[in-house]
Amino acid sequence: MSRTIPVFHPGRWHRAYSDRVSEPTSNRPTIATVGELRASGHRYRTLREEIRENLLAALRAGQDPWPGMHGFENTVLPQLERAILAGHDIVLLGERGQGKTRLLRTLVGLLDEWTPVIAGSEIGEHPYHPITAGGRRRAAEAGDELPVEWRHRSERYAEKLATPDTSVGDLIGDVDPIKVAEGRSLGDPETIHFGLIPRSHRGIVAINELPDLAERIQVALLNVMEERDIQIRGYVLRLPLDVLVVASANPEDYTNRGRIITPLKDRFGAEIRTHYPLEIADEVKVIRQEANLVAEVPDALIEVLAHFTWELRGSSAVDQRSGVSARFAIAGAETVAAAALHRATIRGEAEAVARPVDLIPAVEVLGGKIEFELGEDGRQDQILTHLLRTATMDTVHERLSGLDFAELVRALDGSTLITTGDRVTAAELLAALPELEGDLYDRIADRLDARTPAQRASAIELALEGLYLSRRISKDTGGGETIYG
Repeated sequence: MSRTIPVFHPGRWHRAYSDRVSEPTSNRPTIATVGELRASGHRYRTLREEIRENLLAALRAGQDPWPGMHGFENTVLPQLERAILAGHDIVLLGERGQGKTRLLRTLVGLLDEWTPVIAGSEIGEHPYHPITAGGRRRAAEAGDELPVEWRHRSERYAEKLATPDTSVGDLIGDVDPIKVAEGRSLGDPETIHFGLIPRSHRGIVAINELPDLAERIQVALLNVMEERDIQIRGYVLRLPLDVLVVASANPEDYTNRGRIITPLKDRFGAEIRTHYPLEIADEVKVIRQEANLVAEVPDALIEVLAHFTWELRGSSAVDQRSGVSARFAIAGAETVAAAALHRATIRGEAEAVARPVDLIPAVEVLGGKIEFELGEDGRQDQILTHLLRTATMDTVHERLSGLDFAELVRALDGSTLITTGDRVTAAELLAALPELEGDLYDRIADRLDARTPAQRASAIELALEGLYLSRRISKDTGGGETIYG
């Protein structure tokens, strides 16, 4: 008989939002000439006006302009909204894994879904406002018959990782030898091949890890962000580029790998500090949203991982300058789910549900994602194990406080043992439980919202781990098995 192991995708909601932004939700407009565009009543707006008006419209309607961003509601997002309303270029400063890139990408949702451009324009010029010599010439020659194309908002967002080998030609442009070979003179501005920023005219340019950009390359951005012109190998083109420049940076990069030069920092109108979630509930939402889980991970185990991440961020043994990324907890949840799926496949369980025993493999493989202080060499595993136990106890106290475990403790009198492990099925764990006169098992299941047998086994195992950590029962671990008694 074939088995189907359910696959859970809690992060699907945010990906659905991303798809909605990147994929058209309405048909491409059919207007094909600038004359038809004028007749339709289309109004030209600068990029900043467009984003500002769309943000205000969303706020008036009570819509969330930043779906998928958790923990920034009262700190980062109000600052970002004010910067957008002011029309400022923006740099986000924060440690790794704080959602800076995710936040920059949500800006796409503030653009019009479709915008008209001159057909064939290399830099996407608006039909009402051509800025290149070629665009102006075509507009003058064709008049109302100037052909119009429509660009989706996903095409108006360009993202560049600032690697050290990035060149001025990549960002600004260079002379195109092919155009020169075609017979054009070197003095002809149309011999220029435009780089990423000019090609993003009337769009958003995001530069990740800005301090990694060589300082001489950062200098090339100065005129773009202030005077809005570009200079390429002696050409000075007065292009009134309409771009919003946004960037991300880690504060420590100013001294480690590089820095943002002072004149460029001065040109960013807003410098906004990001942070890790300030509430456990927000950390849980981030994990649920971003993790691609191949098996069910109960909420209580997600909370353990969230507490574990918080413990690491507060530990003096961890180098807090490098931060503890949200990706740590996300990868942890994915590893826990993988362990549950592995067990269900090998032992033939119909339902793959993670249990506390699956947290151990997560710690074993995730240690390399943490930077420890220099004096902690050789103690990394001990530190991680201790902090995981602390996180587990925090979750047990929050979830199971007030329950009377005395009858279960008495039942584990030495003659009764409960065995779990990465090869022990949920049914085997439940069968090993001692019979109790009361309804303790049901009350544990209710507290942890455990409805199925596999969920029930996970809930009771968490309670057993809590009893061990509070020194009310013993635990012996070895050979891939854990024995409570």
